[in-house]
Amino acid sequence: MEVSGNVVTVKGKLGELTQEFSNVGVKVEDGEVIVSRPENFTKDDKAKHGLYRALINNMLQGVTKGWTKELELVGVGYRASNQGQKLDLALGFSHNIVMDLAPEVKIETTSEKGKNPTIKLTSHDKQLVGQVAAKIRSFRKPEPYKGKGVKFKGEQLRRKAGKSA
Repeated sequence: MEVSGNVVTVKGKLGELTQEFSNVGVKVEDGEVIVSRPENFTKDDKAKHGLYRALINNMLQGVTKGWTKELELVGVGYRASNQGQKLDLALGFSHNIVMDLAPEVKIETTSEKGKNPTIKLTSHDKQLVGQVAAKIRSFRKPEPYKGKGVKFKGEQLRRKAGKSA
């Protein structure tokens, strides 16, 4: 890990990430990263202190272990397949949705008989994985009556009762 000016660069076995920071001090001592705020700090400085500490921690975890998000397609006829970095989704629209993914994100789709199709996104950049997963989910969000749609694995949906006759 390197700190030069107001930019932190983290290198690891999975990749390299950089992050700019302001209003806080960042230094590396004895293998520990120390984020400090100025002596006469404001509420904004306190917030940035926590933000940059969390971002640097996520960067360190990302380049060593990596980040993974899993999505589940719930619905009859909903399918997902991938050819390289192209994700092909059949979500009940008249045409399939084809999405090009960033080269940093690795994708894996599985569809077993009797189980919902799943999409597994893996990368060293937590922000990028979350953004791509949110974009895929936005194509068909889970609806509250039957629960059909694209949801995160383990996500608890709030269900509604529907009409009572």
